[in-house]
Amino acid sequence: MAENNRAVLKLKETFAASIIDVVEFRGEVTVTVAKDAIIDVLSFLKLSLQYNLLTDLTAVDYLGKKEERFMMVYLLYSIPNKDRLRIKTAVTESECKIPTATTIWKTANWLEREVFDLFGITFEGHPDLRRILMTDDWVGHPLRKDYPLQGPDREPYKGRLS
Repeated sequence: MAENNRAVLKLKETFAASIIDVVEFRGEVTVTVAKDAIIDVLSFLKLSLQYNLLTDLTAVDYLGKKEERFMMVYLLYSIPNKDRLRIKTAVTESECKIPTATTIWKTANWLEREVFDLFGITFEGHPDLRRILMTDDWVGHPLRKDYPLQGPDREPYKGRLS
C-alpha cells in the first residue's frame, strides 16, 4: 500500500500542505504535489530519502479535460533502496512555466529541453533552454494536442499519388 511506503510517509510528514494526492497502481506509487513546492519536494527526496537517480521527466497534455492543462511527471529511482517513485505537478496553460530541476539533477538538462521543445513548458532558471529536437525556426510544439497533425503550413496528406 502507498500509505505504508516510507517515502510517502516522510513526504506527508514534511510537506503535508503540498501533497495533493497519493495513488498506487500495480505496485507503482505516484505522488501529486503543489507546483510551488516541487523543487523542495524533489530536493528532499534526493538528499534525505536517497532518490538519487532521475530516470526521466516528461509532460502530459490534458487539453480540454482538466483545468490545469499540463502535468509534469518526474520518474525517480533510489539505487540504495531499489525503489521507484513518480512525482507529478500540474502546470496551467496561462502560466506555462515551472522551476528547473537541473539544480538537483544535472540529467534534467536535456530532458527539460525536450519537454520545452515538444510541449512549450518553460523551465525557469534552466542553464541552456533551447530547442533540442526541432529546428530553431520551427513554429509550435508538436506534442501539444492542439498542434496540427500535418505540422504548421503543410498540405494535408492525401494518400499515395499515382
